[in-house]
Amino acid sequence: MKKQLLTLALVLLTMSWSVAQEKREIKIESSSVTNGEVTIKGQRVPYKATAGTMPVWNESGEPIASLFFTYYERTDVTDKAKRPLVYSFNGGPGSGSLWMHLAYTGPYKLNIDEEGYPLQPYGVSKNPHSILDVADIVYIDPVNTGYSRIVDKETPRSTFFGINADIKYLSDWVKTFTTRQNRWQSPKYLIGESYGTTRVAGMAHELQNSHWMYLNGVILVSPTGMGLDRSGPVMKANYLPYYAATSWYHEVLPSDLQAKDLDEILPEVEAYTLDVLIPALSKGGMLDPEERKQIAKKMAYYTGLSEKVILEHALAVPTSYYWKELMRDKGLTVGRLDSRYRGIDQTDAGERYDYDPALTAWNHAFSPAMNYYAKNVLKFDTDLTYNLFGPVHPWDRSNENTGNQLAQAMLQNPYMHVMTQSGYYDGGTDYFNAKYNMWQMDPSGKMQDRLHFRGYRSGHMMYLRAEDLATSNEDIREFIKNSLPAEGVPAKYW
Repeated sequence: MKKQLLTLALVLLTMSWSVAQEKREIKIESSSVTNGEVTIKGQRVPYKATAGTMPVWNESGEPIASLFFTYYERTDVTDKAKRPLVYSFNGGPGSGSLWMHLAYTGPYKLNIDEEGYPLQPYGVSKNPHSILDVADIVYIDPVNTGYSRIVDKETPRSTFFGINADIKYLSDWVKTFTTRQNRWQSPKYLIGESYGTTRVAGMAHELQNSHWMYLNGVILVSPTGMGLDRSGPVMKANYLPYYAATSWYHEVLPSDLQAKDLDEILPEVEAYTLDVLIPALSKGGMLDPEERKQIAKKMAYYTGLSEKVILEHALAVPTSYYWKELMRDKGLTVGRLDSRYRGIDQTDAGERYDYDPALTAWNHAFSPAMNYYAKNVLKFDTDLTYNLFGPVHPWDRSNENTGNQLAQAMLQNPYMHVMTQSGYYDGGTDYFNAKYNMWQMDPSGKMQDRLHFRGYRSGHMMYLRAEDLATSNEDIREFIKNSLPAEGVPAKYW
C-alpha cells in the first residue's frame, strides 16, 4: 500500500509539473520583433518581422487557444492602404505553416539542392524570389500546429478540428488581426496549400459573408477536391494525365512519345481522358470487349504500364498501385506527393509502397530548419515543440462545400480573382483534377477571365525545385498586380 501511495504521489507530482510547465510555456499573447532585408529582382527590400501569438476567443470573449504567426511588413512603404496583404496557410489538416513560409514566398528559403533534396548543414538562406516586394505576408499556424495550442482544456476539440469549425475560428482570427494591424483598407489575399486550399476556399466565403471582408484574390496551391463532386468514372479517369506526366519524367514511355516535350503530350492525354476514357468508364460492364482492349492499349501507351495490368484493374489503376508498379522492374517506387522522387521498399512485391519517398525527404530538411529559424532569426524563444504535423484528429469532414462557397464568393465580388498552381508530378492532389475543379466552379463560363491556372514541372510543393521557385513566385507577383483594380474602377458587372 505504501509503495502504491508513493507511486500515486509521484504520478500526481509529474502531472502537476507538466500542467505548470505547459501553462508557463504557452503564451496567449506574445511577440518578438526583428528587422531584416532581402534583395528581390535586384531591389533591396527592408522589412519588419513580428513572430508571436494571438488568442482565439470564445463567444464570451475568453481566450480558448493561442495561435502562432509570423508577420512580414515592408518598411519603406508609407501608404499601407494600397499595400497588398497575404494571409498564408498550409494544409494537412494538422500541418504548420512552415512549408510555404520557409520554402516559397517568405524572405528566407530552405537549404536544399536544385531539385529539392535535403542538404547538410540544415538551415536557411535569403530568398531572392520572395513576394515581399509586392505584398506583406502573414503565416498562420492553426490550433495544435506549429507553436499554436489550445489553452482552455474545457473547450471541445470540435471547436477547432473540422472543416467548418476550422474555417469559422480562423476567419474570426484573421478579422481581428486585420483590425489590430489597421489593414482594413489594404487589398487582401488568401493563399493555401493542399488542405489549406479547402481552408481558404471556405474562408473567402466566411470572411465575406460573416465579417464583410472582401478579398481581391485567392491562390490555391495544389488544391484538394474542395467538396466538388468528381466521383465514379470521373475519379477513375482523371488521373491519366498525371500518370502520363510521371511516366514521361521517368522515361518509361514508348520512344515516339518519349521524344516529345511534356507540353506536347499533356493536351493530347487530357483530350483523350475527357473524350474517350470518361465515356468508356461510364459504360462499365456494357463496354464492348474490343473497345476495352483498344482503350487498355492506349492507356499503356500513355503510362508505360502493361495492358495486362490495366485490364486487370478494369481500366482504373489505383494511384497506390501505380506508385509501386511503375518502376517495380528496377526495384524502385515513385513518390506520391512528388513523383520525381524514388524510393526503395523491403520487397518488390506488393500492392503499394512502404513509404512516400517525397514526404520523408521534405521532413528531413524542414524540421531542423524551422527550429533554427524561429530561435536564431525570428528570436522567438519557447520550449514548445514546433509541430510539423500536430494532433488534430478526429477531423470532422462532414458538410464540406468549400469549392462552391469559393464560387459564390466570386459571384458576389467582381473584384475577386482565383489562381490555381499545380505540379504535374503531384499524385496527391493532381493537376488535372485541379483543372476539373475550376470547370465545375464555373459551369456557366462567366468567370473564366477571373480563374487562372499555372502548371509546373515538379510536385505537390512545386517551389522546392529551383526553377519553379522562381516561376511560381513570379506568377503570384503578376496575379497580385493584375487583380488590383485601377483607381476609380467600381466593383460591378457590366
